[in-house]
Amino acid sequence: MAYLALKNINKIYPNGYHAVHNFNLEIEKGEFVVFVGPSGCGKSTTLRMIAGLEDISNGEFLINGKRANEMGPREREVAMVFQSYALYPQMTVYDNIAFGLTLQGVDEDVIEQRVKNIAGILGLTDYLDRLPRALSGGQRQRVAIGRAIIRKVGVFLMDEPLSNLDAKQRVTMRYEIAQIHRETGATTIYVTHDQTEAMTLADRIVVMKDGYVQQIGTPYELYFKPVNVFVAGFIGEPPMNFVRGKVQNGKMHFGQVELDLSKKLKDIAKWEGKELVFGFRPESIELGQREDAYPFTCNVELTEMLGDYTNVYITSDGAQAILKVDSHDTPETDKDLTFYVPFENVYLFDGETENVIAGRED
Repeated sequence: MAYLALKNINKIYPNGYHAVHNFNLEIEKGEFVVFVGPSGCGKSTTLRMIAGLEDISNGEFLINGKRANEMGPREREVAMVFQSYALYPQMTVYDNIAFGLTLQGVDEDVIEQRVKNIAGILGLTDYLDRLPRALSGGQRQRVAIGRAIIRKVGVFLMDEPLSNLDAKQRVTMRYEIAQIHRETGATTIYVTHDQTEAMTLADRIVVMKDGYVQQIGTPYELYFKPVNVFVAGFIGEPPMNFVRGKVQNGKMHFGQVELDLSKKLKDIAKWEGKELVFGFRPESIELGQREDAYPFTCNVELTEMLGDYTNVYITSDGAQAILKVDSHDTPETDKDLTFYVPFENVYLFDGETENVIAGRED
């Protein structure tokens, strides 16, 4: 049985706004699950329902098979780390970390031992006597995490914990959060709008949009086997490229380009006269000629050399796309470029529903 189970969870506010629709998920003990999606998609609302900070309008939330809808936050044995750190400014790092145990009346010797252990894990040993204002953003976030994990609760909930940090600090803290999870083995639910955080931290990812779950899967599944255009475009950096066109005589047309989709779809006849979406990842192209690939000729608008690879911004028959190439193959701007998308790397989506109809071939 799953450690946590959300069954047809809905959140409807008094004004009638339906923030979360029929959310279903089972989470095993020790799993690291990330909720990801754009602002307003319902991910933080779902997390707050799990924490007991928001009432569940409809559906059932279970902890170890026991209904938890009516339980308060303390009864659920969850600890939450917020975006804003929420540290007590007048307290030292030691007292901030120890605060929860102090409220519970835990013996001072036990508190001291546990604070020192947590500080060692988080690299805060040398900062225990400092006030939060004397710490960097990353150090303050580690204190907030320490205050959560010292309680030894069953579930850790993290709501956008890295959004206030700069790019370098976010990379460092992602590593540290992953290390903490490995060392503690705690069940963790993590909310972010940053797909890079989701891909690097999660055992499984829940992608949300407009209050609906779009797809649940491992980082590999979401990247290589997206179920629709939204997931395919949200997961990946740079995002997947998309071109829309209508099928006529077994070929997809956009601008002056014709693509023989029978190379990808055996039942192409049933899509005659309908609009499809042709998708490919920026890195899944070839610059050398290939027979088993779709050729495209484009104009190079801009290049971004980012070390070992270059992002190439192109236009072709009115469509725009981004290619990702080896930096040694960086093309000249304002020049024509021909590239090839191998058949096996092509994704096709229904133009009306935007659901996938043909994916990457492993």
